[in-house]
Amino acid sequence: MYEYIIGYLTEIHPAYIVVETNGIGFQIAVGNPYQYSSQMNQQIKIFVHQVVREDAHTLYGFNTLEEKNLFLRLISVSGIGPKSGLAIMANEDHEGLITAIESSNITFLTKFPGVGKKTAQQLVLDLQGKLGEAPAANQDTVSAPDENLALDEAIQALQALGYTSKETKKVYKTLEKEAPMTTDQYLRAGLKVMMKK
Repeated sequence: MYEYIIGYLTEIHPAYIVVETNGIGFQIAVGNPYQYSSQMNQQIKIFVHQVVREDAHTLYGFNTLEEKNLFLRLISVSGIGPKSGLAIMANEDHEGLITAIESSNITFLTKFPGVGKKTAQQLVLDLQGKLGEAPAANQDTVSAPDENLALDEAIQALQALGYTSKETKKVYKTLEKEAPMTTDQYLRAGLKVMMKK
């Protein structure tokens, strides 16, 4: 129904952002809300896909049309719902994802939350040979806020993507040893740690 929304970024939460346009604040679920930190209170354009369920109408947001199309491909696979699709997209290593599907790398695919062996095999079966070039990752950076708050926000965002508290505790221990980072950087690093386990 909607292709994109242009409006002002007014709020950032662990699982979503709020974009205000014409006096209406749209809650948009995104893989990494903190990548938008540098655009707070600025006008942004975000590509969206609406999912309508009995109990909810949800908007899922993406930086580019290519990212949105990759998401649509993912959720067309049996066993991949919008939340799982968003968690897969959050990793931002879209080239690695496409390579894993093309090379039938089930081990890599099962590292995403909510993706078991059967679903990973279905991803390969349905999407192999159908995915084009991976879109470029958004590389926004911001000045570092309080390091503990940033790490806490990143852990909340990981949990919003479907990772368990047991999994995120291990990530926390790994990341707290690193030099101070922004929430966005912690989240990206956390996703990399999850993919290595």
